[in-house]
Amino acid sequence: MGKRKGKGKNKKPRDDQGNYADQKSPVKAKKHLGQHFLKDENIAQKISETLSFQDYTHVLEIGPGTGVLTKYLLRKEIDLVAMDLDAESIIYLNHSFPLEHPKVFQGNGSFKVVEADFLNYDLSTLFGAEPFAITGNFPYNISTQIVFKMLEMRHQVPEFSGMFQKEVAQRICAREGSKTYGILSVLTQAFYDAEYLFTVHPQVFDPPPKVQSGVLNLTRKKDYVLDCDEKLLFTIVKTAFNQRRKTIRNSLKTFGLSENLKEDAIFDQRPEQLSVSEFIALTKKIAHDAI
Repeated sequence: MGKRKGKGKNKKPRDDQGNYADQKSPVKAKKHLGQHFLKDENIAQKISETLSFQDYTHVLEIGPGTGVLTKYLLRKEIDLVAMDLDAESIIYLNHSFPLEHPKVFQGNGSFKVVEADFLNYDLSTLFGAEPFAITGNFPYNISTQIVFKMLEMRHQVPEFSGMFQKEVAQRICAREGSKTYGILSVLTQAFYDAEYLFTVHPQVFDPPPKVQSGVLNLTRKKDYVLDCDEKLLFTIVKTAFNQRRKTIRNSLKTFGLSENLKEDAIFDQRPEQLSVSEFIALTKKIAHDAI
């Protein structure tokens, strides 16, 4: 299915009814679900293009809401599952949405709507053992938890993209030496190459959030199985950054490390100074020390 071309001077993409951005939402946003529905067609299309669709045909969209991103994803030849906790959104996506956008259903892909809480859902039931990508305009109140759950499924998730609160997106992509570099940065970048793509302003949402948003892409590394105890790495990173102003020597006191190991120069640094590879090296040293 090709992209539809606009006519005249207005270059904004239209939906299948010929509507441009800023149309009234068919689903009411719920504050308790942290919903802010994207209403800008250009940005929805740009987010759909953040996935490469290489080496996988399954995609999970989290928080589809009014389907503004969904209809662009459906232009690809993929098997798409849209997961939302909002019953009103589920009803709309199952009934009105296909009637309003019939052309996006003419390809060879598939579309399924699932009413569920992503954080408590057994993702292995969606696509079996097949790889799948994750994307969406993520609810900001659970976005960090979404990333951590994705990391648990990293063996099946080669690519992840979507919209976060800008500060969270920047934190995920931050490098060592940055004030925003932390637990989320290290643990994500241990397995994925992280790229901050673009910023999205509040006025393109209904209702507008009080913060800016940021879109990122995570592409799983070829060597995402680490040469260290991964469970121990998670524990070390979390413990170190929970006392980020202290040196590694002081923040990891509870590990009962030998005096000989603590002489290593790496223990004189603070956690934000260590790169991902240095955290992995530190994990190997501590694991060996414990033998």
